[in-house]
Amino acid sequence: MASALGRVYNYRRLMSNIYGQTRLISTSKNNRETATVSEPVEQLHPKREEKNWISYGFDMKDKEEDRNAMHSTMFFSVTLCLVVGSFIWAYSPDYQNRDWAQREAFLELRRREALGLPHIDPNLIDPDKVILPTDEELGDTEIII
Repeated sequence: MASALGRVYNYRRLMSNIYGQTRLISTSKNNRETATVSEPVEQLHPKREEKNWISYGFDMKDKEEDRNAMHSTMFFSVTLCLVVGSFIWAYSPDYQNRDWAQREAFLELRRREALGLPHIDPNLIDPDKVILPTDEELGDTEIII
């Protein structure tokens, strides 16, 4: 009960701050069931310049211009660049054919296994076509195998 009364009091205080004068509606059966609300405080007092305004760095003199520039910059940088750019990057086609090359390698492995061949042929290039240097041409060159 006490919290409900506290909420009503806070609501009444809030409404009196916003509208200046407020009269709440009664739920009883008498003639006081109408509410009077005057104009909002914003209409009673002209708009005052904010003294504690901190600029975002886009416009040091006009608050509205500063906020508009900040919001449009954030929209273009975050929404368009990050979100849309990530979507395009994630769903762009495979220009280097990595998927195709991997698929072809698996098909070739499956074919070689079905024929009973090794995965990689040791004589991929015919040894008769390979020209190796002689021992005299190599000299003292270290050979690492």
